[in-house]
Amino acid sequence: MPVKKVKSKQIGKEKKTVRAVFSGENISSSSKYARDLYSQSLFGEFSGKRIVYSFSEALYLVEKGKMEVYYSSRKMGFNELSERCKKVDKKIYVKYPVYKDMREKGYILKTALKFGADFRVYDRGHRPGKEHAKWILYPVSESSELTWQDFSAKNRVAHSTKKNLLIAVVDSEGDITYYEVAWTRI
Repeated sequence: MPVKKVKSKQIGKEKKTVRAVFSGENISSSSKYARDLYSQSLFGEFSGKRIVYSFSEALYLVEKGKMEVYYSSRKMGFNELSERCKKVDKKIYVKYPVYKDMREKGYILKTALKFGADFRVYDRGHRPGKEHAKWILYPVSESSELTWQDFSAKNRVAHSTKKNLLIAVVDSEGDITYYEVAWTRI
């Protein structure tokens, strides 16, 4: 009987993925691995016994091979998931690259709907629920317009919540430039 050689690193290592469900408006999971991933890396938000993911979080986890998303009992790939997300959130193609870039730089991002922003950004080493976010983040396409009134409103929201304003401009090549706006006392 032939014996198959297995690399020592493969022994005892099973691929763990979160099994999540796309329900039209959100993506959620109640799996043990989802809870483990939350405890370890702070992906998702608890809602009862389930963990609910932002579209950006789910896309990131699918791209990294840490999540499988199902819709009507059929597994979706990254492209199909991003198309379904786009139907609900027209800005996902601007938001996701910014989310991915910031997350890979070591920042934790959470939704910021109650602040009227896209994301709250926690500095490296800071945990949501334990410390406050340092920034509120607005991803924008380089081709979109931002009036002075829009800028002022975003800045006031950041100031009133004791956070700095961070604007991420995504250009046509996918490069991202960040602008931080902070209040100073003179």
